[in-house]
Amino acid sequence: MTGFVIVGAGQAGASLAAKMRALGYGGPVTLIGEEPTPPYQRPPLSKGYLLREMDLGRLYLRAASFWKENEINLKLAAPVTSIDRSTKTVRVGDESIPYDKLALTTGSRPRQIPSTAGGSLKGVYTIRTLADADAMATEFQFGRKLLIVGGGYLGLEAAAVGVKLGLELTLIEMAPRILQRVAAPPTSDYFRKLHSNHGVKILENMALNRLTGRGQVSGAVLSNGMNLPVDFVIVAIGVTPQAGLAEEAGLEIENGIRTDGQGRTSDPSIWSAGECASFPYDGRRIRLESVGNAIDHAELVAGNMLGASESYKAKPWFWSDQYDTKLQIAGLNTGYDHIVERRVDDERSRSIWYYKAGQLLALDAINDPRAYMVGKRIIEAGETIAPEHVLDSSKDIKALFSEATKILQPSAV
Repeated sequence: MTGFVIVGAGQAGASLAAKMRALGYGGPVTLIGEEPTPPYQRPPLSKGYLLREMDLGRLYLRAASFWKENEINLKLAAPVTSIDRSTKTVRVGDESIPYDKLALTTGSRPRQIPSTAGGSLKGVYTIRTLADADAMATEFQFGRKLLIVGGGYLGLEAAAVGVKLGLELTLIEMAPRILQRVAAPPTSDYFRKLHSNHGVKILENMALNRLTGRGQVSGAVLSNGMNLPVDFVIVAIGVTPQAGLAEEAGLEIENGIRTDGQGRTSDPSIWSAGECASFPYDGRRIRLESVGNAIDHAELVAGNMLGASESYKAKPWFWSDQYDTKLQIAGLNTGYDHIVERRVDDERSRSIWYYKAGQLLALDAINDPRAYMVGKRIIEAGETIAPEHVLDSSKDIKALFSEATKILQPSAV
């Protein structure tokens, strides 16, 4: 019996393998990872792990014994170099591994600064793998100068770590404001102020011209001509799906590995899940970069590989921890035409509600878990709540929750 092969041993791959066993599949399962480390959490790499508040053991998604006890063949430090669809095999070094069905959970890779602009100098890092975090750990020493390129959530999380460890920190963002791609101005304003109050120098509308140094990075030339001295650099300018293996095998590619609503690629024997895969959502095609999607999508695909026929109904949610501030996001704000900002008595807490044609699309909840709970429930039910109800400060969150409950009762019956 040939069994199932999963390429990519991150959150999605590990979730898919575990779900197959939970669903009762007793055949061979092989989980192949290119890193030498068993499946682990990535989000803490830019937060708790960098701060040395979380050790390696707590990063692992499963105890070492799990893979053996569940008879999952975990192959590590084993990059897959090709897929042969005609013989239904994947190539790892000199070994050909056969499959009945194949799942691609290859994740994404960080965008890099070109070597012609200094990206290959020592002291220039991305944060994607455990090896990345370990490599830069010794750089975080009191008083050193850190430049972060990119004002998205990853860059801001790394900035918060740098501040806590006593670094002198500059963050540049080429867009007119930080978080412009993912959030409305009030969310950007909140986090700009938060970081500025902690001593981070934020330069918006500022691009990197090039990094300088002789072997080791020592400076950065910015788009306004400023020459900034630096000791090391973190590049956080987004990711791209790791779809090269699939593309070389002739699978359809569209913003990642193209799948149908059940996770099947253009080859009926090959499936894909997690942030390398794009799928239908609300009349369009999307790809989600989140832990929640990696788990939910992979578990659904596991069931479908075993014979189910369920379509993926994504429930997007995200989070970010910066200093003592927690941001929780529900839904996708793409295409919003109106926002409502709800303030509470605590100046640290607020929520931003995104609407399109009166329909609630998404919610940013800053230190406001109750608003997040209410908004997430409404969004996932496909319902809405009037902006004026959200904006009415005379209504506490319990009143909003009551309103939401009234809205949702008919669909719950």
